[in-house]
Formats: sequence, C-alpha cells, structure tokens
Amino acid sequence: MEFQKDNSFFTGRLKSVGFAVKGAYKLITTEHSVMVQFSLVILLTIAGFYFNISREEWMMQILAFGLVLGIESLNTAVEKIADFIHPEFHDRIGFIKDIAAGAVMFAAAAAIAVGLLIYVPKFL
Repeated sequence: MEFQKDNSFFTGRLKSVGFAVKGAYKLITTEHSVMVQFSLVILLTIAGFYFNISREEWMMQILAFGLVLGIESLNTAVEKIADFIHPEFHDRIGFIKDIAAGAVMFAAAAAIAVGLLIYVPKFL
C-alpha cells in the first residue's frame, strides 16, 4: 500500500487527529505502564472534583498528566523503534532505551511533586 499525502487542509487535519486517537487508544490498551498512568489520571481527576481543587491546581494537574503521558508515549515509541531496528540485546540500544526511561522518571517525579503539593494540604 502506497502512502498518499492528503494536501487538503481540513481532511488532512482530520486524518491526523484520527491517527492520534488511534495511537492513544493503542497505548492505553497495550502498554502496561500507560494503563497504570491513565488509571492514575482518572483517579486523580475524580479526586480533583471530590476535593474541589482550584483552577490553578487543575491547570498544574492537567499539565502534569499531559507531561507524563506524553513522555511515556515517546519512550514507548523509542523502545518500539529500537526493538524493530535491533531486536537482539545491544549495549547502544540499551543505553538509548535507558535514557528514554530516565526522561519518564523525571516527568513522573515532577507529577508526583505536583500531586503532593495539591493533595497533602487537603488531608492536613
């Protein structure tokens, strides 16, 4: 099947959104780390409504969700590409995958800090 670029602005953007939704669905339904993170997004969204967090807290929480899920998605893409290019273990591929995983760790640490700043005062 040959790729045909859609040069029309509207239908091209619509197709792009369709591909993005398809990719997000694949991530949520096939990647265990994304399943856990998406479950936490749902749980903390419910907590946000329950604790009636402020507009600013919502903004920080949403940014943290997007950061973690976005970086995790890129990490998954890097891992899939690396495994496709070099299926056997290789030190350089392992190094690249470790760096991508480290990026997820930084994003997750920032999200945890945001969550603690929002929710710890609600319990005190």
